[in-house]
Amino acid sequence: MATCLRLRSCPAPHLRRAPPSRVCRPRADCPVAPIRCYARGPAGLSSALLRTDGFVGGLWVSAAATFPVHDPASGAELGVVADCGVPEARAAVRAAYEAFCSWRGVSAKERSSLLRKWYDLMIQNKDDLAKIITAESGKPLKEAQGEILYSANFLEWFSEEARRVYGDIISTPAKERRALVLKQPLGVAAIITPWNFPSAMITRKVGAALAAGCTVVVKPAEDTPFSALALAELANQAGIPPGVYNVIPCSQKKAKEVGEALCTDPLVSKISFTGSTATGKVLLHHAANSVKRVSMELGGHAPFIVFDSANVDQAVAGAMASKFRNSGQTCVCSNRFLVQSGIHDSFVKKFAEAIKTNLHVGNGFEERTTQGPLINAKAVEKVEKHVSDAISKGATVVTGGKRHHVGENFFEPTLLSNVTRDMLCSQEETFGPVAPVIKFNTEEEAVAIANAADVGLAGYFYSQDPAQIWRVAERLEVGMVGVNEGLISSVECPFGGVKQSGLGREGSKYGIDEYLELKYVCFGGL
Repeated sequence: MATCLRLRSCPAPHLRRAPPSRVCRPRADCPVAPIRCYARGPAGLSSALLRTDGFVGGLWVSAAATFPVHDPASGAELGVVADCGVPEARAAVRAAYEAFCSWRGVSAKERSSLLRKWYDLMIQNKDDLAKIITAESGKPLKEAQGEILYSANFLEWFSEEARRVYGDIISTPAKERRALVLKQPLGVAAIITPWNFPSAMITRKVGAALAAGCTVVVKPAEDTPFSALALAELANQAGIPPGVYNVIPCSQKKAKEVGEALCTDPLVSKISFTGSTATGKVLLHHAANSVKRVSMELGGHAPFIVFDSANVDQAVAGAMASKFRNSGQTCVCSNRFLVQSGIHDSFVKKFAEAIKTNLHVGNGFEERTTQGPLINAKAVEKVEKHVSDAISKGATVVTGGKRHHVGENFFEPTLLSNVTRDMLCSQEETFGPVAPVIKFNTEEEAVAIANAADVGLAGYFYSQDPAQIWRVAERLEVGMVGVNEGLISSVECPFGGVKQSGLGREGSKYGIDEYLELKYVCFGGL
């Protein structure tokens, strides 16, 4: 747990709140570039929410450099954002630390009330927030609207959980003693989030942290900083005190040094990261030097198993939902479809028909669109590599298989059959709209294939055999299992993985524990 003594001699400036309707100017002695008020983004986006500067200690602060943010669907520039570096990161940590010294003492009821106000503002602005997500990530607008509701619900959930942080009284052998267990906030939490859920991945972490009494510094993904900054605007309007919620956007060029600065700063007590396993290992290494608490939600390689006893139509519906949400760009997307031999041909045929009938590729703002672009050119190249590798090793393209004519970052929803375990798509997370189908014969074979991965975030299977359901659910080496269900995320349920898919859990009643630590108090002389 952080103490509040280290900064008493620190020259960090005391920051005041930014009124929601105007821009706060930096101190006269602070050598920063002029502040830009709002992005000029495309028509239809709320200028009141489309902020471009960092948010530190209740102030909108610029940086010496900026970086552009592009619409992945068209390539158009949405705006330029402050490119915060190590100095800005350290200033944000200091602001968060100073705020923690008072925020930790705010009553749970008051923290609950402020989180609820933030939730209410998200609901009031849900349409504008969804449009920002679609503009910067390409996600279809209906999915973006769903994300905003999901995101807001984390604030609502943890506003309620804030008042349910209970300790314990333990009986001891000595009559003159009493033993107590207190739960106390850790301190400053550094929150590093991905681009695929630019709003929900923030509130799932920040809601828990603030409810527990921690303060946060958020580093959003360089592809999608506008959602994090819009949340800052609404947090400010909700009355979240200065320094409790800070945002430092930065370019890909500066991401490594900013991440290292956050993970090694002695004033940071907690690191929470969602992203690739490779990056997570680097951050864990940095955090280890000062033995920080960490939460890691890392890569997945989810199996989707269809047994002979399954209802094929239900399995196909589940596969569609699990695979193609956000164009296959979610960490819990099914990545390997294992289908038992007796039902294989029927499943592949119906899956192909569903893909051709129900999926429509296009700009996320178009009403008919169900499949938006991939986030950038590198993502498209990875999908192409996986498909070409599979074809070269004997896979059959049932449908799709190439870039879509709509634009450079679009790829056709693809179904591959005759897939084998030596193909890249069987060994690595594709993170795109590709569904590779592997035929298997026995339950033991399917479970062995599913568990062969060194990651274990989510897994799915379809079966009507109760005994098999219990066996497979218990044997799958994953943190979350969907049984006859393709969508499993819920604010009320714990989200997280095993093996190299991460550490800790988010959401649910367990999520707040990631930002608390236990203190044993022995009360003697009674």
